[in-house]
Amino acid sequence: MDKPAILVIDDEVRSQETLARVLGEEFRVFAASSAAKAESFLDQERIEVILCDQRMPGENGVDFLKRVRESWPDPLRIIISGYTDSEDIIAGVNEAGIYQYITKPWGPEHLLSVVREASRLYRLQSENQAASLEIKLDSDTLGKVVAKKHKALKSRFGFDRLLCADNSPLKKSVELASRIAGFDIPVLITGESGTGKELLARALHYNSHRGEKPFVVENCGALPDTLLESELFGTKRGAFTGALEDRIGLFEQASGGTIFLDEIGDTSPAFQVKLLRVLQEGEIRPLGARQPRRVDVRVIAATNRNLEEDVASGRFRRDLYYRLAGLRLHVPPLRERPMDLPVIAAKLVEQAAKSFGKHIDRIAPEAMARLTAYDWPGNVREMQNEISRMVALADGTELGLDLLSEPVRSQSTIPLASFAPMSLSQPTGPLKDQVEQLEERMIAEALRRHRYNISHAAQELGLSRVGLRAKLQRYGLERLN
Repeated sequence: MDKPAILVIDDEVRSQETLARVLGEEFRVFAASSAAKAESFLDQERIEVILCDQRMPGENGVDFLKRVRESWPDPLRIIISGYTDSEDIIAGVNEAGIYQYITKPWGPEHLLSVVREASRLYRLQSENQAASLEIKLDSDTLGKVVAKKHKALKSRFGFDRLLCADNSPLKKSVELASRIAGFDIPVLITGESGTGKELLARALHYNSHRGEKPFVVENCGALPDTLLESELFGTKRGAFTGALEDRIGLFEQASGGTIFLDEIGDTSPAFQVKLLRVLQEGEIRPLGARQPRRVDVRVIAATNRNLEEDVASGRFRRDLYYRLAGLRLHVPPLRERPMDLPVIAAKLVEQAAKSFGKHIDRIAPEAMARLTAYDWPGNVREMQNEISRMVALADGTELGLDLLSEPVRSQSTIPLASFAPMSLSQPTGPLKDQVEQLEERMIAEALRRHRYNISHAAQELGLSRVGLRAKLQRYGLERLN
């Protein structure tokens, strides 16, 4: 299967090369320095996604993509710019049908994620158009198709997709979420980037009575106030320069369903006031509109910030915090969930192997030891990229140490051979001695499982690092280091 085709338009050759390096592993990248060259690619290739620089000589990105929208409406259009002029952004969204606006300097992982999602949306739109041509949908057929899709979505985003071991700190959040999914209370999900906050939000939605209604997502930290307000609440024609038609906001689009406000902690105090009113009154006022509109939407918010600290410092409104945090769910980072790593790794290998058409039997023990010892600053998203890379490079049916990227491979671990099997004999002596023998074994076993990673072992045992080191000294286990 051919890689999806991406068109990069930038008059700087170095920028073209950088984008090609980041995207080239997953996509066929065509690069153009001018509008004329870009149009020739659009004529000759089936381009799925266009990434266009906003500031170019002769014609800016928005004006060019407006023309593209008329002649080649199918590709998803993305603007990349070092400038955050709200007029440009609003014009891009309204006139050129921009899918996403990425500001410089951009991060490789974020860029890849946006382009992947744009490519997936292109494929879905194409499949939907093809299906519409082949099937004449009467009301009964349409109802069956919609019901089938909702069933598939509920299965795809079930709570069981949040992979974790029985003793995982994530388990409590998943169980609590499943208990309250059917109740219309707002939920605030906290956790670092890449931990799976949106996946948990989708599980809440698709397992609620709103599951057959829309689930709408907005990253609140990626847009300036004016555009964010327009995106969420809508716009009346003539509200500002470039507003050529009425635009329905995401709150109305999510009517009867759920809206997921990601990175809510990055919003400004001014916007927080407007959002608070929406949550209090249950109504929105589109930009330029005279009358408010009622909305029936469940709100799930997420943040990677410590909102309690932001509330204490005055950066985040206290009343808005309590409106959003009807229930708070925390998604711990991978470094606090070492017991989940083998479970997640196995699932990611299965998914990547199916996607790439490969057969993979297992991850070699020494490779799994490195995966377990690594701290995963990018969490599940980073691990997914690592596993996908390994599967793509694999020649056989086993993922070995040589397939790991340098940061993961160079992580310090204890060789498996350095851990002798534990004795299974029963403890003896007075009760106090028996308890100490059992404690020593539990600590030694935890160390063995986690390749002497003190943080991971302490987390599993419910000890602090200092407390664990004291017990290592007491039982003479520091020799294993």
